[in-house]
Amino acid sequence: MSPTIHVAITRRVRREHAEAFERRLAEFARRSVAEHGALGVHLLRPAPGSGSTEYGILRSFASAADREAFYQTPLYKEWLATIEPMVEGEPQTRELGGLEAFFPPRHAAGPPRWKMALLTWIAVWPVSMAVPAALLPLLGARLPRALSAGIIAAGIVATLTWAAMPLLVKLAAGWLHPDQGDSR
Repeated sequence: MSPTIHVAITRRVRREHAEAFERRLAEFARRSVAEHGALGVHLLRPAPGSGSTEYGILRSFASAADREAFYQTPLYKEWLATIEPMVEGEPQTRELGGLEAFFPPRHAAGPPRWKMALLTWIAVWPVSMAVPAALLPLLGARLPRALSAGIIAAGIVATLTWAAMPLLVKLAAGWLHPDQGDSR
């Protein structure tokens, strides 16, 4: 099973093209989620009043192969050609792994690692108690201990990935990024 791939891309847009770029970016994002292996896309606009013209795109792919295939599609190549006169320089791209994928940056620097670690600990602590409490009665003594431990670990990871971490990151957005406010 391939790990999910998260990619952060930033583009600097010429000020006079910002409005047109935003329209085309929204349309491209809408169309791109239908591509095979595309798991999601988040668009990040410059904070109001910041004077920045840097836009961000956070993409998730089912696998590295899906990521590579996406960047070869006619849709992506058409997108690049469309925005060429609107942008300055090359895109800045970086793959996110580990904890960084839970904390999409609203600006060039993400939150400090100690904040990411603390928020992750706050999520892991109750989830690591609740999931075994919920699953052990269902699993009983029917399964070997190692298999039960693997099922419980999968339950913890799934709960953290799709419930606990997204919720905590949303609730703690102001603390994680105090200089940004809520610019969504």
